[in-house]
Amino acid sequence: MARPSKTAPIDYADAYDLTSGLLDRAACPAGRPFVLVRDSDKKGLRLRVTLAGGKHWQFESRLRSGKLFTRALGEWPTVSIADARDEAHRLRGITDKGTDPRELEREQAEAQAAAAAEKAAREAAAAAQRTAEALTVREAWNRYMAERRPHWGERTYTDHMKTAQEGGKDRQRMPGIKTKPGPLAPLMVLRLVDLNGPAVEAWAAREAKDRPARVRLSLRLLKAFLRWADAEPDLKGRADPAAASAKKARESAGRAKAKNDYLQREQLTTWFAHVRQIQNPVISAYLQCLLLTGARREELAALRWGDVNTQWKGINLKDKIEGRRDVPLTPYVGHLLAGLPRRNEWVFSSARALALDTKNADRRARRHASAGTDAPAGDVATISATGRIMSPDIAHRRACAAAGLQGLTLHGLRRSFASLCEWLDIPGGISAQIQGHAPQGVREQNYIRRPLDLLRLHHEKIEAWMLEQAGVTFDAAAPAGLRVVA
Repeated sequence: MARPSKTAPIDYADAYDLTSGLLDRAACPAGRPFVLVRDSDKKGLRLRVTLAGGKHWQFESRLRSGKLFTRALGEWPTVSIADARDEAHRLRGITDKGTDPRELEREQAEAQAAAAAEKAAREAAAAAQRTAEALTVREAWNRYMAERRPHWGERTYTDHMKTAQEGGKDRQRMPGIKTKPGPLAPLMVLRLVDLNGPAVEAWAAREAKDRPARVRLSLRLLKAFLRWADAEPDLKGRADPAAASAKKARESAGRAKAKNDYLQREQLTTWFAHVRQIQNPVISAYLQCLLLTGARREELAALRWGDVNTQWKGINLKDKIEGRRDVPLTPYVGHLLAGLPRRNEWVFSSARALALDTKNADRRARRHASAGTDAPAGDVATISATGRIMSPDIAHRRACAAAGLQGLTLHGLRRSFASLCEWLDIPGGISAQIQGHAPQGVREQNYIRRPLDLLRLHHEKIEAWMLEQAGVTFDAAAPAGLRVVA
């Protein structure tokens, strides 16, 4: 087709060999919203010229389905004639095959998105693997403790804290003395993927030389931790669940020996005499009550005044089996409790521990202030509220050493209660219930229900017999005190 004269009017019904001059001269006549300048070289390509002077490329083609396909290609002269023709050529090649370019582009976009998602997933998996491989035992341990704490008792949580503690920090009740690293501290710095059988075996061989009992406890805690880690989706395969079950590790820790410390009947006199001489009346009363009730040491140490019912002669103790249990408030135990000072909510309170812990809390607060950091929330309140006895075993060991009863532990007093009850014609289930042992046998579990009055009947006999063997008498109507009768 001949190129039109530069001055000739443009017939918009014809197709032209597009040039820059032609497109420059193209204008929409008055009375029409737009006109189209068609390209003779590329069928379907045209320039849309509006009355306002806008000039935009378009490509238009009819698909085999009969639908009209229109695509805007950009503004002229930003998009040159050559670029517009190239894009029109591409679109024409697609539409001539009967394909809708929009469907093709949608498929391509979906394929690109899928490829990008797959790449992102691979990168995320690789990053997660790197993170998991770099995860230390302590990081996983802290997560384990936080997740399991609602299901644990306070003692279980404390065991997990102490066995893994780093050490080197000031003791709360002993200023100037640093805490000792827990048995598991050397394993806490390892990567979780490196915590395998040989590593645990080597650790157990080192630690068991000084503290085999703590190593046995640590192995039990570590075994449960590894089972938990193996069940976590993001940790599965990173931890060896059998690492703490290695035979050599168990052999290094040895077997726990059954404790055999207890008071015999003829030793009651000297034990009571020396315990009575302990200068701290709270500890003296605590140790005697521990023997006469057969309670666990922490059950009695955590006794509050609100748990003592003087009207109905009962004591409500915390129990690790049932949660709480009621035991009789026998005459001599009631006599001892009546003579104790009421410093706070605790029956066996400790003014020294309260003052010392408050001092330590203040010292920690000053240290945080000098460092420009905030003290942990509730630190001072928690520490200064601990006003009960914490270490009565120190005074007890000294009294036992003076009495020639070395090796008798606080739990040995609980064992003594059960053993001394055998001297009396009392059903075994009575003493077991007083001590908080789980019922044994179908009959005890499902049929026998003993009220507090029945327990008191036998418990008072037990107490009276022990005091008689010890040569101890007291006046229930007098202020707290006792004397030994030869």
